[in-house]
Amino acid sequence: MSTNIVLNAIESLNNYNLCFLKFVSANDSGDTGGHQDGIYIPKNAIPILFETPGQKGMNKEKYAAIEWANGKISKSRFIYYGKGSRNEYRITRLGAKLTTGQLFILLKNENEYKAFLLAPEDGEKFLKQVSLDRTDTNQIFNTEDLFPLKAKKKVDSVRTKINEGIYHIRPAGRHILTIGRDLIKDNYAAIVELVKNSYDADARNVEILFSAIYIGAEKHLRIVVADDGHGMDYDTVTNKWMVPSTNDKLIRKYSPSGRLMQGRKGIGRYATAILGNQVFLETYNKKSEATTVFIDWNEFEEKEYLEDVPILIEKFNVAGPSKTVIEITGESAMLNSWTKENIDSLIIELKKLKDPRFSYTDEDEFNITLKFSDFPVEAYDNGTYQIEPFPLFDLFDYRISGTISTNGVANLTYENKSVVGIIPEKYEYQIKFQKNESSCGEVNLDIRVYDREGDSIQNLIDRGLKDTITGQALGRLEARRILNENCGIGVYRGNFRIRPYGDPGYDWLELDKARVQNPSMKIGSNQVIGFVDIQAEEESGLEEKSARDGLKEDGHYQGLKKIVSSAIVKLEQNRFQFRSRTGKGRKNQTANEIVNSLFNLSDLKTSIESEIENIEIPDEVKSKVSELFARKESENTALSETLKRKIAEYEGQVTLGKIVNVILHEGRKPFMYYTNHIPLIKLEAESLKQSFNQDTLNSVIKKVDDITFQSKILIDLFKKIDPLAAKRRDNKELFSVCEAIETTRKVFENEFGRNGISFQLDCEPDISFNGWKSDFYIVFTNLIENSIYWFSDSELDKKQISIDVTNLGGLLKINYYDNGIGIEPKFIEDSTIFEPGFSTKSGGTGLGLSIAGEAMERNNCRLKAEDVDNGVHFIVEQIHNKND
Repeated sequence: MSTNIVLNAIESLNNYNLCFLKFVSANDSGDTGGHQDGIYIPKNAIPILFETPGQKGMNKEKYAAIEWANGKISKSRFIYYGKGSRNEYRITRLGAKLTTGQLFILLKNENEYKAFLLAPEDGEKFLKQVSLDRTDTNQIFNTEDLFPLKAKKKVDSVRTKINEGIYHIRPAGRHILTIGRDLIKDNYAAIVELVKNSYDADARNVEILFSAIYIGAEKHLRIVVADDGHGMDYDTVTNKWMVPSTNDKLIRKYSPSGRLMQGRKGIGRYATAILGNQVFLETYNKKSEATTVFIDWNEFEEKEYLEDVPILIEKFNVAGPSKTVIEITGESAMLNSWTKENIDSLIIELKKLKDPRFSYTDEDEFNITLKFSDFPVEAYDNGTYQIEPFPLFDLFDYRISGTISTNGVANLTYENKSVVGIIPEKYEYQIKFQKNESSCGEVNLDIRVYDREGDSIQNLIDRGLKDTITGQALGRLEARRILNENCGIGVYRGNFRIRPYGDPGYDWLELDKARVQNPSMKIGSNQVIGFVDIQAEEESGLEEKSARDGLKEDGHYQGLKKIVSSAIVKLEQNRFQFRSRTGKGRKNQTANEIVNSLFNLSDLKTSIESEIENIEIPDEVKSKVSELFARKESENTALSETLKRKIAEYEGQVTLGKIVNVILHEGRKPFMYYTNHIPLIKLEAESLKQSFNQDTLNSVIKKVDDITFQSKILIDLFKKIDPLAAKRRDNKELFSVCEAIETTRKVFENEFGRNGISFQLDCEPDISFNGWKSDFYIVFTNLIENSIYWFSDSELDKKQISIDVTNLGGLLKINYYDNGIGIEPKFIEDSTIFEPGFSTKSGGTGLGLSIAGEAMERNNCRLKAEDVDNGVHFIVEQIHNKND
């Protein structure tokens, strides 16, 4: 057996073009316990899998039939993992047991594959026969290059060592500039990094001075960042400040006074390279020692290696308080780059750097001062500005704030200050993370929303919005500008914002995208000022990117987005109800209301008749006018009914869209079965053509039987959804109510099973109704789909939907119950849940219940909800009997 399989493998080389060889590692076999079994493929062997490499940020896969030495065929998966931090190729679903030490051989000829797994000793025999050794594996070969095929040994396959040595990585001189100029996002980020370093040094005051100085005949830029922190000693400067990417702050985590360190990557100080050409550091510690460093960044451009750039560091004995002064000088082009607009932007960045909610104690006081001296920007020349947040923060209209625990329990408070006297409301609920989402530690959030209509902006001004420098009240345009400059939801760690979260226009929660779909309910990114506090990386798992352009977008980040979005949805629900009740904002009308108002001539008719009465006009003319109105009203009535029918058809299509996920879920398995097994049947059929084998024939018959079974699943699925498919709107007809509900139930039958939901229908089979059956499909599709959605967030052991149907006195009444999370009573009391646009789902359109309500109105029925202790209770009741 051992010799035969080696010979078989060697002979098979003649029939294939490419050959991949690898000894199975513990990682491949799954012995490490880290993942499923599967062969890791190095990047030099990509052609054995794909024509082109995968793209980072996306997964790429295909399925291939692999024939094994024993004649069996496996439907294997070739995959490139490119999402998140992964960047690797694998073969999985091999259908063979992998054992560490085996030699894996994969042969390829166009889209045909053959594979062998040789025991370790057989693997060595194979390699010897093809003139290779272990060091030649883990790569691909053209089979014609292997020894047995051409009876010759390639010259380049014999390797003779001619040299060796131990070397060290030598960073190029400009490597340090890459850290500063290429990783730091912009000038504003560079200044912010230096201010953060002052905070980490326990400074109470940091001063940023911009000035212009003459060097020769030209004006140059001079920036001085000075703080009164604890300073650094000579050893700290030489062994930490001078070491790129030092882990000093990562290890210490907290400053001597207990501040959470803001800089952890060990690269922030190199931001000086983006601000100027030269930097002079002067730092004084509490031991009356001063250390100075001078760096000319241009030298790093000129020298080949970092080690070729000498840097002088000096130490002095001095008297005086501890402090650090960083003086940066830059050429005239750098001076000219600081325009008024850029300084305005810097001030906004600095204002947003400090958390306005934080009450700094004497021990933790941190003041930022921006000064200008002989600076060539007229608006700021020789000015001094204390950086403070705008008072806009406290003048919100709506607010939701509170804490979400590590395990996803939210405790939030909603406030409405757009009018006086509204009592805050408390919320407690559980957030359930999906597969791509992870806990991100404890999160504190504070989301504040501002209405932007003219009256609301004026209300903002009346409540105290003023210019922080002049103290004067602002006009509406200026107020809108300030709101535009300060809007956004920032992420904070240790009272400092992580850029770019909170930058105007950086819509990381995609609020504007949602608002386009539902403008009456959803808030836009220019309406909100938010603060999201996260814990240190160790507790939250939320890591900053080295480029200082946000957090790594992994599962923890997706969990953070889920948390913040869920809180915003709560605020949006309450804001929508309040604005709807008080007549603020746009009024959402149902389709029937819009059609009725469009074709209603009663107001116009009344006005014209009133005018006619006041003038001398013959009675026959008056009669003629009335006749024309009557005729037009009749035409409009017919046209409006036609339009309502067409709208009803479209609403049916919208409802059909709600079950697309059901269709895809149930239809995917049969189609995947076809995709996987039809190619295998073809392979086995080809094998039978060459030589008859009963086992192969039985395998083909089994697969055909399975395909027949999967086809029946698809047929049943189409039978279920066919009644719900939108067709031309027919006239009313007498139909069985129980059958209509049962038809809808069948569509969701498998969803009930997957989610552990029991369904109970109590209905006499002879209860019938004269109306449109399709409208009843609309109602119950929406109700059931909603129940399933909210049950998915529930931890209930017993999930139940029950419907009972009665016909008392000739009037139909249907009660719909579930025992899910229910609906807030206030949204039921004023029927907010039936208003177009209102939704309690994250990303919901707010159309489902509105459409369902209209569908019942067309049938002389009413859809309403009642408050119950557990779950929901919807009622469909006939208003009056028109069955006859």
